[in-house]
Amino acid sequence: MNFSSIFKKEGPKTIPISMGEETSESTITPLHPENKLIKIFIIEDDAIFGKAVKFSLEKNLNYDVTIFTTGKSFLDHLHLNPDIVSIDYNLPDMKGLEILEKVSSYNSEISCIILSGQEDVEVVVQTYKSGAKDYIIKKDNCIVELTNSIQNLSANVSLRKEVEELKNRIIDRSRYDQMIGESAAILNVIRMMQKVEKSNMMVMVTGESGTGKEMIGKLIHYNSPRMREPYVAVNMAAIADDLIESELFGHEKGAFTGADNRRLGKFEEANRGTIFLDEIGEMDLSMQSKLLRVLQEGAITRVGGNKEIKLDVRVVAATNKNLPQMVKDGKFREDLYYRLSGFPIQLPPLRDRGNDIIILTKYFLKNFCEANQMPAKSFTREALEAFMKHNWPGNVRELKATVERAAIIADKNLILVDDIVFASSAVAA
Repeated sequence: MNFSSIFKKEGPKTIPISMGEETSESTITPLHPENKLIKIFIIEDDAIFGKAVKFSLEKNLNYDVTIFTTGKSFLDHLHLNPDIVSIDYNLPDMKGLEILEKVSSYNSEISCIILSGQEDVEVVVQTYKSGAKDYIIKKDNCIVELTNSIQNLSANVSLRKEVEELKNRIIDRSRYDQMIGESAAILNVIRMMQKVEKSNMMVMVTGESGTGKEMIGKLIHYNSPRMREPYVAVNMAAIADDLIESELFGHEKGAFTGADNRRLGKFEEANRGTIFLDEIGEMDLSMQSKLLRVLQEGAITRVGGNKEIKLDVRVVAATNKNLPQMVKDGKFREDLYYRLSGFPIQLPPLRDRGNDIIILTKYFLKNFCEANQMPAKSFTREALEAFMKHNWPGNVRELKATVERAAIIADKNLILVDDIVFASSAVAA
């Protein structure tokens, strides 16, 4: 094929390209920050052809184009959720149909185009059955055909994004009745959950201790297509370092002293469902590398075994630590951090939630009185003001404990300021 015409000057708007310049697969930061950019990934092992495609597409300033020369390098960045993917049918490391199936399984809303030199009708039919939106034969005008196909698909992508944006403005609170509060901060968390719950993206939940990170993991799972499958929560900080591999991935009989029977790990227990890895920042570097491999390969090997077991598990991780700083300090693997942080959700501290403090206070008090068969109680205005002034370093967990303690201390049904004991104040002292 002759691509020389692709690079001819077209006036001042022409984007110059160096044919000796390598496209970096590790640099995938969009060229433009606008949310309305169409993110396009091109998987093509022919460097000249790939650059010709990129040059042609980037004449449209609404396109953010990244080239990958192998299927593996593309799959390593699939978590970035491109809008449109062009896949070469024959790649050096895997078949285009294999990649197509992986993309469709990961996120069916990603539009895929197959480029192939094959004109066999059976191959074309199989490709469409596997989920491709278009099939283009590699010939002299294929770049024009590909550009037109991407333009047509982009119209649908833009429409879908507009619809999603409208939907995101409407929050269905009935599915999030455990998320108590009406502050802008907590409503934004719900919007973020709505965006990600239907996909298979890994989610990283961050926030101070006591903000309710595990609740987010449960809500994402039980509002997802995996809701009827297992939800398995693991507290990484509660497992000894020498047991964590066996706990997560299981072990074979005789793998170590005391391993009298085969044992399934938490990942196998969560197969087809969701695993919640709490306090992920507590994992040591050796275990981090093993977890990264599992996330990359989608498979585990039990301790003492040599059989690779393929799994379909969605991962939601959580931490109250500053992982970016831990990465800088060499205490957390950078590649694992980016893999886990596919979709970040930041939980706000209670002190930043305004009137939610009062809403939660009344909610916890009502529930506690009913659960303990106590007469209904309420706080005085002065007591509620004290709650609003407190800094709540222990967040929602501290608030709940403080409310319940005050309900027990109060001799009357009206809870006074003197009935409130802030445990965190004692710690600070």
